[in-house]
Amino acid sequence: MTDTPNLQRGEWRQWRQFAVLAEELHFGRAAARLHMTQPALTQAIAALEASLGVRLFDRNRRRVALSVAGQALLPEVNELLRRAQTLPALARAAAHGESGRLRVAFVSTVGYGLLPPWVRRFRERWQRVALELVEATSDQQLEGLLRGEIDAGFLLHAPGSAPAGLARLSLTSEPLVLALPEAHPLASRARLSLRAVLDEPLVLFPRRILPELHDAVLQLYRGAGRTPQVAQEAIQMQTIVNLVSAGLGLAWVLHSVRQFQRPGVVYRPLAMPAGQGVPLCETSLVWREGEANPALQRFIEAHRAQ
Repeated sequence: MTDTPNLQRGEWRQWRQFAVLAEELHFGRAAARLHMTQPALTQAIAALEASLGVRLFDRNRRRVALSVAGQALLPEVNELLRRAQTLPALARAAAHGESGRLRVAFVSTVGYGLLPPWVRRFRERWQRVALELVEATSDQQLEGLLRGEIDAGFLLHAPGSAPAGLARLSLTSEPLVLALPEAHPLASRARLSLRAVLDEPLVLFPRRILPELHDAVLQLYRGAGRTPQVAQEAIQMQTIVNLVSAGLGLAWVLHSVRQFQRPGVVYRPLAMPAGQGVPLCETSLVWREGEANPALQRFIEAHRAQ
């Protein structure tokens, strides 16, 4: 297979001259199309042949024909010129965010309901943007943003405690609910009281994942004069729910996690004492301040519109 010609074997202008002459097979007509004199075209073709070390045309006073080497090169040159013609459009599309690459991280809970329709609509609208999705916890996303490994992230945080130094778009705010084993005595109740669950063992996410939310859960117990019994820690919400199903304890999870229907697990809201509220968790799209990726701006605009 013939390698595609490149600039090291001749300039773009020379390849176009070769392609036009190959179409016309007449120096005079080819020179007219190229807006140059016939002697100049003759010299240019001769210089190209010299740089390649082969004859591209067999010519005499009566006829011009492609040589075997010229015939082999012509399809590759035509493809090279076709691709060159697309470069300005590709550059404009990238500059306007209509193409390019976008690396977006997301916490698992966003994947339950919010992420699929958002991604689908964005892909339908901006088909030339290569959207790369990676699942990561909030702390991993912050590190990835700082290192430039991702362009944006869907992460969780307690209301009023969004990560500093990042631009963000708030998407949802939802309360925590309790996940408990289906066979648990409290599972028959439609709503649970805080007093009823204070002494139950917990499956809890580590503090490094969501510091403020972790502290808000612990403060509920401490405010009631209890120290929570953390039986097991787990990072992913799916894992937490699976451990609840195994009977390791109850778990505080996001309201949206109820869509994860794990056999043996039920979800119940909490009835709080007067003056107290259930901890809330906010989901935001975050990115670096001053991020110049035009595709990211399209992504942000799409979510603002929704």
